[in-house]
Amino acid sequence: MNIDFTKSDNGLVPVVIQHTQTLQVLMLGYMNEEAFTKTQKENKVTFFSRSKNRLWTKGEESGNFLLVNDIKIDCDNDTILIKATPKGPTCHKGTTSCFAEETSKGFIYKLEKVIHDRIDNNIESSYTNKLFKRGINKVAQKVGEEAVEVVIEAKDNNDDLFTNEAADLLYHYLILLKAKGFTLQDIEAVLQSRH
Repeated sequence: MNIDFTKSDNGLVPVVIQHTQTLQVLMLGYMNEEAFTKTQKENKVTFFSRSKNRLWTKGEESGNFLLVNDIKIDCDNDTILIKATPKGPTCHKGTTSCFAEETSKGFIYKLEKVIHDRIDNNIESSYTNKLFKRGINKVAQKVGEEAVEVVIEAKDNNDDLFTNEAADLLYHYLILLKAKGFTLQDIEAVLQSRH
C-alpha cells in the first residue's frame, strides 16, 4: 500500500473505521506512517493521537480494541478505510459508534452473538441452548415449522403476524447455522460470490 503521508504538513492522514459486519462507521482518527506500520503488524488499530502527541492503540486502557479485518486506501492515496471488529464499545462514552448512532442493521449480528454465547456457555435456562442440545434434527425441524408458518402468514394480510413469524424463522435459522458450524457471515460470503 502506497499511502502519501506527505500531503499534510504534519504527516497525518485521516482513517475511517468501519464495522466489518454491519458497515457502520465507528470513528475517525489519524495515522502517521509509524502508526500505520504498527496497525499492520499487530492487527490492532493504532492512531497518532494529536491530543497526546504520541502513538495510541485504541483500547490500550479500556481493552476495547479494534481488530483489523481489511485495509483500503482511497483513490488519492491519502485516506485510509479500515474495516475492523470492535471488542466492546468504540466510543469512550460507551456507544458503538463515536457518532452516537446505533443501527438496526447490526442487530442480527448481536443476536447471533447472544445465540453463540448462550450455547457456548451452556446457559441452562436458555431456550436457545435447550433447543441446541436436542440436536441437529430438532433444530432443523423447528426451522421447517417456522418456514411453514411464514408461508401461511404470507398468504394472509396480517403484517404483524407475518413479520413476527419471519423473525421467528430468522432466529431459529441462526441456531441452525450454529449447529452446523457456520455463521451469518459465511452465508453472506456465498451470496456475495453469486452477485
